[in-house]
Amino acid sequence: MNHLGKSFCLSLVWLALLNLRGSAQDAYALPDPSHVTFAAPETMKWEGEGGQRQVKLLGDASKPGPYIRLVKWLPGNMSRPHYHSTTRHFYIASGTWWVGSSGTYDPAKTYPMRTGTFVTHHAGKAHFDGAKDEPGVLFEAGVGPIASTPCKQPSDCPQ
Repeated sequence: MNHLGKSFCLSLVWLALLNLRGSAQDAYALPDPSHVTFAAPETMKWEGEGGQRQVKLLGDASKPGPYIRLVKWLPGNMSRPHYHSTTRHFYIASGTWWVGSSGTYDPAKTYPMRTGTFVTHHAGKAHFDGAKDEPGVLFEAGVGPIASTPCKQPSDCPQ
């Protein structure tokens, strides 16, 4: 067999292997739901209005018990100073989340929490947060129920 014939045969073998690889990917077996459950991204329902959306993954922050949710802050949206009744934990999954730790609202005095950062908001401590130029997606975990108290004046907020 000459060089051209060998190249042609190798090309056919390579194409056949690629075709088998594609078929194997299409034939993945779904896990038994009594062993493993999951929610694919395209099935998650983002809920909410204004500058924030959320997906409940486990539990409910408004009810007793542990909860986990995804929270998406849309660009240009910030909360006003407030505090919560319980401690909450966040992992920044994508984008940047800007956080301020004061009862005085001033977006210029926020700190950028970038993708990969782990953040804890302590119970009873004033803060405000949000997104500036890009959305921020956060993985939030805590124990409910959570009560949020707005600061009408900076002196209303515990420091």
